[in-house]
Amino acid sequence: MPRSCVPPLVPHAPPLSALLHRYSAGTALACDPVEQGLLNRGYRLRTTRGHYFLKHHFDPDTADPADIARQHLATRRLADLGVPVAPPLPGRDGRTVAVVGGHAYALHPWVDGRHRHGTQLSPSQCARLGALLGAVHAGLERVMAPEGAGEGDGERYGEPHTGGRERRTQGRTSGGARRTEERLTRRERPVEQRLPEGPATQGARFSPLRPPQGASHAEQRPAESTSLPARHGDRGLRRSEERANGEAQRGEERAPRGAHPVESADPADTFEVIDDLLARVRRRRPADAFDELARHRLVERRTLLARHADRRPPPGGSIGWVHGDFHPFNLLYRGDAPAAIVDWDRLCVQPRAEEAVRAAVIFFVRPDGTLDLTRTRAYARAYRRAAGATAAQLAAAVHRVWWERLNDFWMLRWHYERGDTRADAQFPASSALVVWWTREYETVRAAFSR
Repeated sequence: MPRSCVPPLVPHAPPLSALLHRYSAGTALACDPVEQGLLNRGYRLRTTRGHYFLKHHFDPDTADPADIARQHLATRRLADLGVPVAPPLPGRDGRTVAVVGGHAYALHPWVDGRHRHGTQLSPSQCARLGALLGAVHAGLERVMAPEGAGEGDGERYGEPHTGGRERRTQGRTSGGARRTEERLTRRERPVEQRLPEGPATQGARFSPLRPPQGASHAEQRPAESTSLPARHGDRGLRRSEERANGEAQRGEERAPRGAHPVESADPADTFEVIDDLLARVRRRRPADAFDELARHRLVERRTLLARHADRRPPPGGSIGWVHGDFHPFNLLYRGDAPAAIVDWDRLCVQPRAEEAVRAAVIFFVRPDGTLDLTRTRAYARAYRRAAGATAAQLAAAVHRVWWERLNDFWMLRWHYERGDTRADAQFPASSALVVWWTREYETVRAAFSR
């Protein structure tokens, strides 16, 4: 889960005249800030030529113009494959990133849409959601260069395949990227053939309200039961994860392009984090309800982690290019159909199946910290079909994301180390989910892999 540097919440007026001149977008009539996100800033812009969404790439971790240009190229290529995305508008010089006063901006068409949590979707819509993410992964595999491809072949920066020479949007020459001839497998079919219920509506505005990867969005309360799994359940948990890891090691996971080991959290480090957070909580006087819940969950988590510390997953996971932050606030709907996947700031190479599991955990978590497994099952089956993923891959990913959640405390670290309370509302359900998931490990695993 990313540890982003959150920018201070200070006002910043975008240089509209300079930006609009670069984009030939007319004269500004109104510019209204959109809800403040956790990383970047957005504005609803109305000009003499129409309505736009102006994105200010403010966060230092995601503000590099070359990285932004790569994201823009990827979304343009995905749009050509039929994936519902909202590519940026090019400026007069053909570039999609404008750097003014040391800040990076991008202009997008404004298209109305709304966000929908997974529990608002019917089972068939959940299947469509899973197929959509599978189409994203399959599409990215087609249009993105393998990680680490040729230092001199134009794919050094991981930009999409072009089939020939193409100048990067920031003015760098690609050097003549060469595409590799590939067999036409099911994964290589046009993505729109795997999108259910016909093509989705193209184009939507970006929503800047984006928590770090893996965060929940509902206003949530803690689960009433926090009992630990029985020891016979522990043995079943151990057998399941060993079986999943064994299947992957025997080659039942598709060989990744440019694979590298992905390390899991070290419980020794997590125990140190827990102790530090507990000390910070105890120093709070007077303690409020959030402090009491934090103390309870930290002590509870320390007990859980001590019991399951020997279940740390090994390095692994079939990797590929992923959206990096696929959750309800980065997907816009128009009516019942997905209109646009937005905020590609976290485009990167990661285990694909883990993104699928992580997204489902965010979409389908209930306020009491449990998962809607009926919806999860429909989503996971459709994802496996669209992405060409195996049951073994999803089972292994379930274990790795469970371990990730067991060891993660980003919400509490923001609260107590940074004094940033914007994620506080997510903590009750997120912290309850880990306990429930540990107790229902086999059931959750089956929902993703059967």
